[in-house]
Amino acid sequence: METATLIVVVLTIALALFFDFTNGFHDTANAMATPIATGALKPKVAVLLAAVLNLVGAFLSTEVAKTISGGIINEGDISSAILPAVIFAGLIGAITWNMITWLLGLPSSSSHALFGGLIGATIVGVGASAVNFSVVVSKVILPAVIAPLTAGIIAFTATKVAYAITRRYDSKPDGRDGFRVGQIFTSSLVALAHGTNDAQKTMGVITLLLITVGLQTSDEPQLWVIVACAVTIALGTYMGGWRIIRTLGKGLTEVKPAQGFAAESSTASTILASSALGFALSTTQVASGSVIGSGLGRRGATVRWRTAGRIMVGWLLTLPAAGGVGALAALLVVWFGFWGILIDAVIAVVIILGLFWRSRRDEVNAANAMSEVADSGKAVKVKRNPPPTRRQRSLAREEARRVTASEAAAQRAKSAERSAGGPKDGGAA
Repeated sequence: METATLIVVVLTIALALFFDFTNGFHDTANAMATPIATGALKPKVAVLLAAVLNLVGAFLSTEVAKTISGGIINEGDISSAILPAVIFAGLIGAITWNMITWLLGLPSSSSHALFGGLIGATIVGVGASAVNFSVVVSKVILPAVIAPLTAGIIAFTATKVAYAITRRYDSKPDGRDGFRVGQIFTSSLVALAHGTNDAQKTMGVITLLLITVGLQTSDEPQLWVIVACAVTIALGTYMGGWRIIRTLGKGLTEVKPAQGFAAESSTASTILASSALGFALSTTQVASGSVIGSGLGRRGATVRWRTAGRIMVGWLLTLPAAGGVGALAALLVVWFGFWGILIDAVIAVVIILGLFWRSRRDEVNAANAMSEVADSGKAVKVKRNPPPTRRQRSLAREEARRVTASEAAAQRAKSAERSAGGPKDGGAA
């Protein structure tokens, strides 16, 4: 292997692992925003638990990694001399979009950022024919549309059922503290599911790179790749991602324990099913859909479509925006060859450091992540005085009938007393 190619491979692996790190802190909110918001888990305990379970989940499945390493890009049609540079440029697009949306506290898809970056870089560096668009549609686009809707419907239904079952036993219809214990289990399941899906994407990218340069023949990730990606995403998860936690935990809806339990159950089941099928799903979109669905399932909720639309616009922009940055990075490689890669590396470092420095001016951490509503506002607004339930209306009517009957009986008694007292007074006179 030539020295220049070796340098590109090392730089690309390092950049892929950094993307994995950003994926970890960007998507921590998917699992832990709701239990933090409801008080089921302390912030630092929550992210530590998520980190450990992300690490475990990364070892449970490699189906998604296979989809990326042998599906989205037709690596057989791309020269081994150019593909590492294309992957490098695509990762720059993905990382740039991840950092921008993290700074804005916007729940966007790290997965779609990665796919967009790779697709944009491939189109510019090689040509559109090198992209397997049928796989992109079947395993990326369609799940991106269907999964959030499915998760939202499941969460909506689960929230309705949870409130209906517990209403008669709980004098505090919004509290239901018993669900806090359940949230520890369901949020842990989401973190585990996140590891089975998102950690695989970086494994797939590194595996694709190794296959291209002739260091590997199978599309199964090597053990060291699995370990490196698992540890990196776990470390990123532990770092927090407090801006997006604040948006999902308080910006979408005022999450109560029953809602959090329903949302997390919906998110985990959807992601685990997708991982088993090899769908490279966006856990962010699924989690956001679940939170909104659980908010709508709570009595007295209304949707602020302006804010929900803002988040959805972010979803729609992710693929083309990351693809555009990846394409620009690939263009520099086309123009300047090896030096273009070094220029890309310098630009990537400047962008990362610049966005990180900007985030320090308005820091969000474990201490203040839940201290106020996120800048994005509330996508679901719950009325302070929600309308009564059917059972409450029935009880009110029954109470009103009892009061009316009691007043009527008292009135009759007074009338009888007056009638009985009249003749006696007259006789005495």
